Amino acid sequence: MLGGARRVSMAELFKRSGERIGREVNIISYELLEQVPIALVAKVVVGPRWSDPNVVQDIVRVAKENEVDIILPFVDGAIEIASKVKQHLPDVFIPVGDFETNRIMFDKIEAAKAFEKAGIPIPKTYSALTAKMPAIAKPRKGSASRGIKVFHTLDELMELRNLSEYLVQEYIENREEYTVDCYVSQQGEILTVVPRCRLEVMGGEVTRTITCRNTVLDGLSRRVIETFNLRGPVTLQFLHDLDRNRYLLMEVNPRLGGGVVCSIYAGAPITDYIIDESRGITLLPCDDWAYNTLMARYQKEAIFYES
Repeated sequence: MLGGARRVSMAELFKRSGERIGREVNIISYELLEQVPIALVAKVVVGPRWSDPNVVQDIVRVAKENEVDIILPFVDGAIEIASKVKQHLPDVFIPVGDFETNRIMFDKIEAAKAFEKAGIPIPKTYSALTAKMPAIAKPRKGSASRGIKVFHTLDELMELRNLSEYLVQEYIENREEYTVDCYVSQQGEILTVVPRCRLEVMGGEVTRTITCRNTVLDGLSRRVIETFNLRGPVTLQFLHDLDRNRYLLMEVNPRLGGGVVCSIYAGAPITDYIIDESRGITLLPCDDWAYNTLMARYQKEAIFYES
């Protein structure tokens, strides 16, 4: 796990998937700090930041020393790194797409351009001179909703420092937010697509979400996956503009999202897919997941003592 610090429940789901086939799953999480919650169920290895020029080689070293079979990114900054590591470890299963696609998806301005070019519906994107109010500004390489600002006057927007480093789009107030959890085989077969409504979010992380059947989101998600040749676990973010009844793509995260736990408990066998595909087992599509499966998160503490 690259950056799996808080993904204790995900680690437990992988262990459960291993038990299904009579295998013990041992988990290593590559982190900046040793004292993170994932230490409750995994071995923590401390390494440099994703921006460090030595991080790829260090992850390769850790993977070889620990005979790692699967590598998965769990934060945005680790996606591009996983793509690079994949080039050095051909025998390790790293279900991410190519580096260039991941680079574009991690840059909100470049991603918006790519979505528009492909004809995929997104909120209207502005330049500083064409912006209409209200507008929302998002750091081009931010994540977890950090740094997002809503502006109601052009003067306020123009006061934003480093405006060129923000994606500026129309702000849709009357909306619903959706996440779609998907898994795509390395051969490009879309195996599962599970939309869920984001009912409550704290600090960019969903804390309450419910699966739903939505043919529009299903079709849009498949179109995005095929357009950008995505592979492995994919998390798509959409807005439903309630005033104009339109669904708009917000982000593509080519990794497991934090709320994917809800989709897995609904019946989408995403952790099973990852383990089985790493072993060369043929995967079968799954649309038989339960809608109206609701996940509600709660806080639980991990305590560390100095030795």
